[in-house]
Amino acid sequence: MTDTLRIAARLAPELVALRRHLHGIPELGLDLPDTQAAVLKALAGLDLEVTLGESLSSVVAVLRGRAPVTGERPVVLLRADMDALPVAEQVDVDYVSTRPGMMHACGHDLHMAGLVGAARILHELREHLVGDVVLMFQPAEEGPGGAEPMIREGLLEAAGRRVDAAYAVHVYSADHPFGTWFGRPGTLMAAADEVHVVVRGEGGHGSAPDRAKDPVPVACEIVLAYQSAVTRQFSVWDPVVLTVGRIAAGTKDNIIPDDAFVDATLRTFSAENRARAHDVVTRIAEHVAQAHGMTAEVTIGNGYPVTVNDVDEFAFSQGVVVDLFGADRWVDMANPEAGSEDMSFVLDEVPGAYLNVSACAFSDVADAEDNHSPRAAFDDAVVPDIAAALAEMALRRTRELSKGVVADA
Repeated sequence: MTDTLRIAARLAPELVALRRHLHGIPELGLDLPDTQAAVLKALAGLDLEVTLGESLSSVVAVLRGRAPVTGERPVVLLRADMDALPVAEQVDVDYVSTRPGMMHACGHDLHMAGLVGAARILHELREHLVGDVVLMFQPAEEGPGGAEPMIREGLLEAAGRRVDAAYAVHVYSADHPFGTWFGRPGTLMAAADEVHVVVRGEGGHGSAPDRAKDPVPVACEIVLAYQSAVTRQFSVWDPVVLTVGRIAAGTKDNIIPDDAFVDATLRTFSAENRARAHDVVTRIAEHVAQAHGMTAEVTIGNGYPVTVNDVDEFAFSQGVVVDLFGADRWVDMANPEAGSEDMSFVLDEVPGAYLNVSACAFSDVADAEDNHSPRAAFDDAVVPDIAAALAEMALRRTRELSKGVVADA
């Protein structure tokens, strides 16, 4: 058993207790004062350089390794997201959310406890740590996004030099048996953008549409044209998913409104197709409206970029997991997921890897519900494994990045 696994096993009761405390106090978005306070309390007593966010309730803590090296010390970043979801919990546990309408339905409470555990492990082993570790506790992963403002506030330079590699782990409540790790190199998750279209017409009486410019059928035509475009203008091997979730217009059945509204989510799996899709959805809306003598205003809210695992960093982190837990605990993902993740902003800046692990609380995964469900249940026995994996990645990667040139002690 490695030192990381041994220490993680010893810390397990404390880490599980922390997870359950966090589960009971979910908070949303960028402002997470109680969650931030709980993380800071859990890190208290460790030799860390802590910086709190200016525009959000983030925590950045730098842990300095003590193993002597020649030249610059490598820097590795480990990340956990902190926010919950506006979901009313329906899981029967004694640590259920105490806040109506809020729930850690995506497992971020497990992520925080796991990263605190990694910090505790690395602190014990810092005499063997050949480099420095940036601990990133990030709000607002579920929106509006916390990674980007943390980067602007200096996250990647928190240790005094730029981060060399970054790693994150995400739990799943379904799909795989408990303790199964999974991931893939390259594209892991899609970019997600919001598309908002306003079709500008001229209202009038429903009995005389020829004396008005009815935006409603034009909006419907745009929706249909979008569905044709994603199958006819983009390769099936680099797909685009465009789902219209809202069409709105008018106030009464016999009144033609001035405007009609179309709102959609746009998912793309490469930076190239993301840019191209922005152009396509804009062009279609504007030109369909123009063909009917109207105009369309298209706004695309840039969401999270494509989440891309660096091939080499993925192979490294997968190797760590297999070494720690065995090859039977690893499953390759055949395809990317259409969900999105704002760790993508970090992975756009530095090479890294984002892995998944099942925390399914059911012996039969068919009985489990997915993340974000009010009935999503997570087995927090996986938390020590997350802590050990993250700590081991930091220990090994800093040593590798130092190119094995370690100064005499």
